[in-house]
Amino acid sequence: MEKIYIFSTQTNIREWRIVNDGVMGGISKSNIVLTDAGHGQFSGHVSLENNGGFASIQLNKEIRLTEDKKFIVLRIKGDGKNYEFRLKGNVLQAESYVHQFPTSGEWESLRLPLSDFYPQFRGRKLNLPNFNFESIEQMSFLIANKQEEDFKLLIDWIGLE
Repeated sequence: MEKIYIFSTQTNIREWRIVNDGVMGGISKSNIVLTDAGHGQFSGHVSLENNGGFASIQLNKEIRLTEDKKFIVLRIKGDGKNYEFRLKGNVLQAESYVHQFPTSGEWESLRLPLSDFYPQFRGRKLNLPNFNFESIEQMSFLIANKQEEDFKLLIDWIGLE
């Protein structure tokens, strides 16, 4: 297993960009901070007001994919809520490739098959092939459960297997 992003006390947290529903008028709030233990903490409040309903963080980082890499592995600790991990093969493409995952409230390692990441744009699934790129240029975590809620997701590392 190859770790492609590791949070630590040395992480430059400003590499991650916050993208919330404010881009379409919403008022959800989120942030990404480093905990004392060196984990990334994505947390905030999702609001449905003003047609809002999502919060996300994204990282632009080019990762070459080889034939033998079939899974994204996330070492995370959620809050029992559902999240999405999203990929782009090219930062300029409009669509994101999405895999939803539940969290248990405990530390866990989730294996998400790359072939299961489906194309989506503005919340709508697209009639395009699933993720099939030779590289990843953007990764993001997103929460959008169609309800008003506080959330907190701890991230240890992101890997490829």
